Amino acid sequence: MKHFAPISGIACFQEKYVATAGYDNQVILWDAAGKRALQRVFHDHLANQCAFNADGTLLVSASSDHTARIWEVPTLRLKAALVGHLDDIEMAAFAPDGQTVATCSRDHTIRLFDLAGHCLRVLTGHTADVISISWAADGATLVSSSDDGSIRRWDAASGAQLALIDMGGIETDTLSLARDGTIFAGDDEGRITVIGAAGTAVQAAHAAGIKRIVWDDERRLLVSLSYDRSVVLWRVDASGTLVETARSSLPSVIWPRSCALLGDERIAFATFGSSYATWNHRTDRWDLDDIEPAISLNAVALVGDDQYAIGDAGLLTINGVPSVRIGSLCNFLLPFGPLLLTGGQMGTVFDAVTGRVLHQHRSPLNCGTTFVKDGVTHAAIGTYTGEAIIFALDGEGGARHVCDVPMHDNAIKGISADEQFLFSVCATAAAAFHRIADYGLARHVDQAHERISNGCTRIEGGFASISRDLKLRLWRDGASEVFDTPHSHSVKCIAASADQRFIATGSYGGTVAIFDVAERRWRQFGKPTAAGISCLVSDHRSNGFLASSYDGAIYTLQP
Repeated sequence: MKHFAPISGIACFQEKYVATAGYDNQVILWDAAGKRALQRVFHDHLANQCAFNADGTLLVSASSDHTARIWEVPTLRLKAALVGHLDDIEMAAFAPDGQTVATCSRDHTIRLFDLAGHCLRVLTGHTADVISISWAADGATLVSSSDDGSIRRWDAASGAQLALIDMGGIETDTLSLARDGTIFAGDDEGRITVIGAAGTAVQAAHAAGIKRIVWDDERRLLVSLSYDRSVVLWRVDASGTLVETARSSLPSVIWPRSCALLGDERIAFATFGSSYATWNHRTDRWDLDDIEPAISLNAVALVGDDQYAIGDAGLLTINGVPSVRIGSLCNFLLPFGPLLLTGGQMGTVFDAVTGRVLHQHRSPLNCGTTFVKDGVTHAAIGTYTGEAIIFALDGEGGARHVCDVPMHDNAIKGISADEQFLFSVCATAAAAFHRIADYGLARHVDQAHERISNGCTRIEGGFASISRDLKLRLWRDGASEVFDTPHSHSVKCIAASADQRFIATGSYGGTVAIFDVAERRWRQFGKPTAAGISCLVSDHRSNGFLASSYDGAIYTLQP
């Protein structure tokens, strides 16, 4: 038993059990002493996070199939399915007494369930995706953080909102609640905010967004995990001040999305591989043994008649044959003159064909596009911190870094270009048009979509974008048109055909739909795989498309 796609969530019970939740839909229970898989179960879609109850007899997992599930430990026999959310459940947590489970979702709500799966109450008030929850020690209250830039405290008995803490519009993805009521929150600016009885203090902690905060009451230790590829262990002194006690750079296999304290000396981490990793913070030693690379693909590109692909393992294949090992997860492939640009979690821009490092950025990389400026071919790479890294193709076939252009205040999820504009979409659901002539902002659309915007492409006369809101939006002549897609799960990727007549969209549910731009209607809808579609590109050989998938395969699609 092992994972075949990235591990997104991890939990520990003492030094006895480790549980992992993965993008292969699996939840696996491990014997912590021998790092041996004991049992596994499946969700119907991505498993996002997991958590044990206080005595380690139950495990709850949160999933993009819109359910959370309670499992008996160690058999992983299903005890209850927690149903009612209308979108992905990002996190689930047992109350201290183990009798209630709180879930938070991208449907903007929090729900409280009993162990039989009955919904006790729904907590409403957040105006955007709810990403993180934490119970108070007495189980009477809980706190939540959301993409709406707020932290809220709730009464568990009544579901009433007790307090709203405005984080200044900055997204706060993770928080923990100490026994004395102190809130520790990590935000997209890399800061830890400490909110206690004596007031609020802000600690600069990382160079990029913090994705996980873990608090240990007994030892007064705090762990922060960031997209700047570092983990920091903090001690909280008697005055409530954070004092750094250990820090480490993350190995390339670590996904800085989740971690958990494993005993007195170790921290367990989610990875892009088959098993979890651990770090001994006292000796600064990483244990990466027995972690096999994931098979999932994140990107495909067609260069001439050759088909290139790359994914979580950082292994470039050419026509299905392994070629160059980049050594870290890569999210995109971008033909750029004689180069093939790629990069991902490490923030490093590579030439995929040679493995040569071209540039280092402070945060992970998501996507890219090419354009022409002053007769010279350029490339723009979208980053998690909202900048586009601009390169120019020099006369010797190399890439020269020109500048970084601030485009958004959150991750750029897609970027495309025509003769005049760089068009980009953001994790905040915004879209922006930047002039190629001077990289200045020409237009910003704050709510281009109702949910996270996941990708965009060029079409004749403008651009098209897709989103978690299941909409296709066409941007032309200063106006936009909106079309419902036939997908039932978040739309992940988009591409236009070589003649720009068709648009293909792919979802996390493995479905692909093809839209006829001239006729303004969906022509085809199918499901080539049970795994998510990660990337779509046009296939100039047939005016069709190639689709890469998290199952490690590439599918050919013909309108």
